[in-house]
Amino acid sequence: MRILGVDPGLAITGYGIVDYRGNSFSPVIYGCIRSLTGDPLYQRLKSIYDQLTNLLTDYRPDCLAIEELFFNRNVRTAIAVGEARGVLLLAAAQAGIEVFEYTPLQVKQAVAGFGRAEKQQVQYMVKVIMNLPEVPRPDDVADALAISICHANNHSGLGAFL
Repeated sequence: MRILGVDPGLAITGYGIVDYRGNSFSPVIYGCIRSLTGDPLYQRLKSIYDQLTNLLTDYRPDCLAIEELFFNRNVRTAIAVGEARGVLLLAAAQAGIEVFEYTPLQVKQAVAGFGRAEKQQVQYMVKVIMNLPEVPRPDDVADALAISICHANNHSGLGAFL
């Protein structure tokens, strides 16, 4: 199964494409989609959409796993993330790719075994589970890979990865 994990954001959207077979994870490509801060919002959203569409076309994942939007104290930030998330979901829908959504609590539980795990614990476990030489940067990339792991564990019925 090829999973595209996405951590949505307006300035930085982390992504991680992972092949999952048996109990094994193989990272295919991971990185981030960036939009230019000075550009108008509609151009930033189009840039995010276009870059994700290119990833979908080039790597043909079986599904997209994305973090659910959670309430943020900064309403402006929450709205911007919601708008970016919307174009990501649209790109997946137009590509005919099934979308699965996970809360931050579910992701932490699946990756670190504890729903209230600290960010550093989750990042370390992503490094270990994916057999990476170092924790992916920026944080959004590690988060996207964690979302991929969460989906693989939930989809395969294994529960939390241990």
